[in-house]
Amino acid sequence: MPASAAPAASVRHLGVPSGIALVVSNMVGAGVFLSAGFMAQDMGPGTILIAWIVGAVIALAGARAYAQVAEWVPRSGGEYRYLSDLIHPALGYLAGWASLLVGFSAPIAVNAYAAGAFAATLVPGLEPRAVAVVVIAVLAFIHAAGLRASKWAHNSIVVVDAVLLVGFVVVGLALGRNDWPTWMPPVAAVGFPVKAFAGSLFYIAFAFAGWNAAVYVASDFRDPRRDVPRSMLLGCAMVAVLYLAVNWVFVANLTPEQARAVFEYESKRVTLGHLVVRQLLGDTGGQAMSVLAIIALVSAASAMTVVGPRVYAAMADDGFLPRMLRASVGRPPAACVWLQSALAMVLLFTHTLQQVLSNVGAILTLFAALVSCAIVRERLRPTGRTPPGGVVLACAAIHVASAAWMLYFGLRGGTRLWYWIAVVTAAGLGAYVLTPRGKGSSS
Repeated sequence: MPASAAPAASVRHLGVPSGIALVVSNMVGAGVFLSAGFMAQDMGPGTILIAWIVGAVIALAGARAYAQVAEWVPRSGGEYRYLSDLIHPALGYLAGWASLLVGFSAPIAVNAYAAGAFAATLVPGLEPRAVAVVVIAVLAFIHAAGLRASKWAHNSIVVVDAVLLVGFVVVGLALGRNDWPTWMPPVAAVGFPVKAFAGSLFYIAFAFAGWNAAVYVASDFRDPRRDVPRSMLLGCAMVAVLYLAVNWVFVANLTPEQARAVFEYESKRVTLGHLVVRQLLGDTGGQAMSVLAIIALVSAASAMTVVGPRVYAAMADDGFLPRMLRASVGRPPAACVWLQSALAMVLLFTHTLQQVLSNVGAILTLFAALVSCAIVRERLRPTGRTPPGGVVLACAAIHVASAAWMLYFGLRGGTRLWYWIAVVTAAGLGAYVLTPRGKGSSS
């Protein structure tokens, strides 16, 4: 099968609106409602907002670089497909296995558990893990049932999520303070806080993660070469504007002392959004914020339940996974949905989930950067594809440089990340050598 061809079994039912919904729901989670609280301890309001602008530029640069690759390879699979086709199948295989084991399953587990924890603040006595199991199972049932049910259920969740998020911003702007804040951080640096600013980009990168969600389901778009790039760029831009507005509400209405409440997030499930809404609307507003948090977290878990199985189905199409995981004509990859959900439930009951997420998140950052490296490689060694322009090359360079910077500090922080990279590489390459059709099967 040519690299640019779409699988015959795909049914193209997605357009730009659904693509934007996938991107937005993958990006928006608890991170944006926590990050400014940590940042305010050693950064002023202006510096915090500048950091979010820089984070938005980095995310949009990555989206623009991926948009070029999406035009070259308009097929589902994300990094698995891109690295297989543009660099080497072994790299794509590694990326696919990282996605299968924890790349999507672990975030689903975390989001579902957090939704359960917020539900327990509204209904005392609920057990968060029990709620999380129900959330994962219901989402799996919906997204395995059929393409139409999956599309409309997810889009409905995202619409409610978006309405509530915009409502939060409107309440904050209409009822809160809008004059420039004069507070200073408890730990004020002399001059520009370079170290704190650099550290803050980790929080922001986490909040922006998910801007590439559309590439995993490219074969489901009616016109993937046009719709996938538009979905990524428009979705990322919309979230960037929303994030700036949300963080303005935070810095204008909360002091660093109040914002320290985020350090107790794990035990009390209090976000900056709760603090602002309670301040403006009382306890009822705080309860409404918990409802918003639950919907945002379920929306993110839903999006990952949609996109992750497309990677595994693509691997099955290429012979890298059992044929039973392939998608049937006009049907979602149901076996892959249930496999991923089962892995999420297993991870839900492990004791090292945050540790796994931290290390695998860095590994997935590495694979995403390699996709942008492929753009530079294409410019140096043309293969007949549309050559990347100067803007695309600049965006790819920004994406690679930011990923390299993050990985540098991650690797400097200890040996555990080195261990994870070594284990994933050894296991993935070993399986690649032993898998039938392991060499060159993606093409």
